[in-house]
Amino acid sequence: MSIKKISKDQPEKFEFNKENFEKSKFEIDKYPKDRKESAVMALLYLVQNQNNNWIPLKAIKYVASLLNMPYIKVYEVATFYSMFNLAPVGKYFIQVCTTTPCMIKGAKKITEVCKKYVAQNENELSKNQLCSWVEVECLGACVNAPMMQINDNYYEDLDEKSTIEILNSLIKDKP
Repeated sequence: MSIKKISKDQPEKFEFNKENFEKSKFEIDKYPKDRKESAVMALLYLVQNQNNNWIPLKAIKYVASLLNMPYIKVYEVATFYSMFNLAPVGKYFIQVCTTTPCMIKGAKKITEVCKKYVAQNENELSKNQLCSWVEVECLGACVNAPMMQINDNYYEDLDEKSTIEILNSLIKDKP
């Protein structure tokens, strides 16, 4: 399992665009006034979607101020869940499931293809900066192992050939 990498390339500020600010208000309003920090995951997800699939530290502070909660509590949530990225990832973020069912059915071959076609190391951008990959725990499609998730899409029943085809299309920016 990989350690969460925090980017050294941090923006000087962060704030929601108008659309996401409205969405954040909608999410916060779902909870009682004294429980608005319950919207933390939804707001972090909005940040990540707005910011090329990663969450800068300034955004964590921004979310903390919106929810009137300590920065460290938002940071704890962002670092605990593997769905949140604290460093830039590629336009195509590839998550390869390496839990036991996927491993038994060939996940190791899938990670080797990622090393060859995307980047030698996890959390490293491809040469053209479009892709990055990481090993993750269960993605919930064990019956169709091995599998990977690319952004919001699942790819199941993979083998080396199908994985190479998928990765080549992403590298060409034609998914």
